[in-house]
Amino acid sequence: MSQPTVALFDAEHDSHNSRNFRRELDAEVVEFRIQCGERPTGYDFDAAVVTGSRSSVYWDEPWIDTLRAVVAETLDRGIPTLGVCFGHQVLADVLGGTVEPMGEYEIGYRTIERRAADPLLAGLGEAFTAFTTHSDAVTELPPGATLLAANDYGVHGFRKGPAYAVQFHPEYDTTSAREVTEGKDIDPERKRRVLDGIDPENYRAACETKRLFDNFLDVVAERSTAAESTVSAEEPARSATDD
Repeated sequence: MSQPTVALFDAEHDSHNSRNFRRELDAEVVEFRIQCGERPTGYDFDAAVVTGSRSSVYWDEPWIDTLRAVVAETLDRGIPTLGVCFGHQVLADVLGGTVEPMGEYEIGYRTIERRAADPLLAGLGEAFTAFTTHSDAVTELPPGATLLAANDYGVHGFRKGPAYAVQFHPEYDTTSAREVTEGKDIDPERKRRVLDGIDPENYRAACETKRLFDNFLDVVAERSTAAESTVSAEEPARSATDD
């Protein structure tokens, strides 16, 4: 398979985080700033990624409705789609799950437990470190979804069909982690502890989650290969019919 084309559905209120996804995805990335009215006119891409956001999926805002519709169409077409943080919650919502406010923040480098074997998390241990920052959570998985990861704050990953979702942030570097933490309205002492924890040791540990992007693109490549094999198998039958 040649380099895949990945649609980046950017739900951020600014564009700083898209650089992280572009860095981690070994693909041709086509970005759509959904909040600015951008949306695909066709679905001729190999995969999609839905980013994080300061918004909540249950807010009554037109651009969120647009994003839901675009994601639903992408999934209906069987296109592998990865949701991160807010994107994770969007996928859960579109597929019939429940997203609710937590009443608190989970933020900082945290330990997450893998709950099921899945290609998306291949190479990660039974417990792994990742940077988290969210105050909403998936409180009920979509019907038929498989729980992939969780911790004491709740669901951190699930899979259903072509939808792959994680609550944590495998794309973050230390700059992003610090910027997000400094912008949070949380107890100053807690903020200081989180900032102190954004250190080389924790970052190195969390970098293991970056393999998730290669794992996702491996899934995309396998899907493309399977589709090509199906087309090749059908061609002789078509030729015989034409004769």
